[in-house]
Amino acid sequence: MKLIGELRALLGESGVLTDPADTSAYTKDWKHTVEGSAACVVRPRTAEEVAGVVRLASAAHVSVIPQGGNTGLAAGAIPDPSGTQIVLTLSRMNAIRKLDPVGMTVEVEAGCIVQAVQDAARAAGRILPVAFAAEGSAQIGGIVSTNAGGSNVLRYGMTRQLVLGLEVVRADGTILNGLRHLRKDNAGYDWKQLYIGSEGTLGIVTAVVLRLMPQPKFVVTSLLSVADPRAALDLLKQMQDGIGDVITAFELISPYSISIVEKHFGLKCPVAGGGWMVLLEASASVPGLREGVDEALAKVLESGIATDGTVAESETQAAQIWALRERITEAELKEGKSVKHDVSVPIPSVPEFLREAEEKLRASIPGAKINAFGHLGDGNIHFNVVVPPVTDAKVVNRLVHDIVALHEGSISAEHGIGSYRVDELERYRSESELVLMKQIKNALDPGGILNPGKVNAGSKI
Repeated sequence: MKLIGELRALLGESGVLTDPADTSAYTKDWKHTVEGSAACVVRPRTAEEVAGVVRLASAAHVSVIPQGGNTGLAAGAIPDPSGTQIVLTLSRMNAIRKLDPVGMTVEVEAGCIVQAVQDAARAAGRILPVAFAAEGSAQIGGIVSTNAGGSNVLRYGMTRQLVLGLEVVRADGTILNGLRHLRKDNAGYDWKQLYIGSEGTLGIVTAVVLRLMPQPKFVVTSLLSVADPRAALDLLKQMQDGIGDVITAFELISPYSISIVEKHFGLKCPVAGGGWMVLLEASASVPGLREGVDEALAKVLESGIATDGTVAESETQAAQIWALRERITEAELKEGKSVKHDVSVPIPSVPEFLREAEEKLRASIPGAKINAFGHLGDGNIHFNVVVPPVTDAKVVNRLVHDIVALHEGSISAEHGIGSYRVDELERYRSESELVLMKQIKNALDPGGILNPGKVNAGSKI
């Protein structure tokens, strides 16, 4: 293949992998349910090299699949089975270029591991406020390209809210440099918003300027039991009334979720009862947080909104509480076949959505087990269903997503569309929205070489 020789001339021998033993890790998704094949995996070190790869691929009419840490849950960074596509990994572009603790910004290359940036920010007395289980392997370019969420969205917003500037390689191989460290910039179109969350279908993010936040000096982590999701919603309102602006996370965890984490990881829930749980975390930089949280918790326990609870007395205990939440996805993998749904509905609709979806599934899929958990504070629930091996996943998807649509929700809250949800996006988004998406794709990637088959399938109109 002539193109591979050209890529080696550009990147060097070590910059191009072709041996299946070397490329296999880049061709299957995190869950190992989708596997493709790549002509090669390229490993550029600079934006200029990324641009060179894109120009060569475009001239050869070969598709480029950008890939970060490959921790996504929508198979959005996997090549197709044809063996003709190039996977472009950003892992060698991993420098933290500049950290400004006064302006509270950090400029990093796309291949930087999220946790490495978190550690650098913490050492400077600041935080990068994104928090999710894969932060030890997810890369900055990936979380920007997927607009990642996590448990801190309630307080700090999605990744989009943290992005101040971007450097992007376009489909024609030109480099857009918008690495501005500005909180205010109304000079023309805010073009970076097109690339955030576009999953590498419009351009390849090579560097990012992110906002940092003050590092809280005080953190309180609590686990509370509630009768049902409606009571959890009442608890959210009461805690917002009591300590609202210091709530960092408000996670809802179903009884089944707790049970499989205990079963597969030997963890023990410190709150008795075996019912629904709420993991609440609050943080602040001034004294008095613990007293305020204790007062608010006493009220909800006295009122009966929460039936029991515990507050972590150390970082170790807090980590043990968080492990109950963060190990759910891994525990689910050990349970057998599951069908995942990353959905959002208006916050007041969460209890009714959960009730309707569970009733519909139990009636339609004998033996289905509902693994529901997630970010109640922002309306995002991971409604996963453990099913018998012969179950058609599309049937389960349709049942769940139809109920999401009835509640005017979204079929993808934070995981993206990737290749998993393309057909469903076509079903649940309006025709005018789909036309606009395809017009944007055709304008920015007229050759359709960037991550085809993802998000809107790269189709032309």
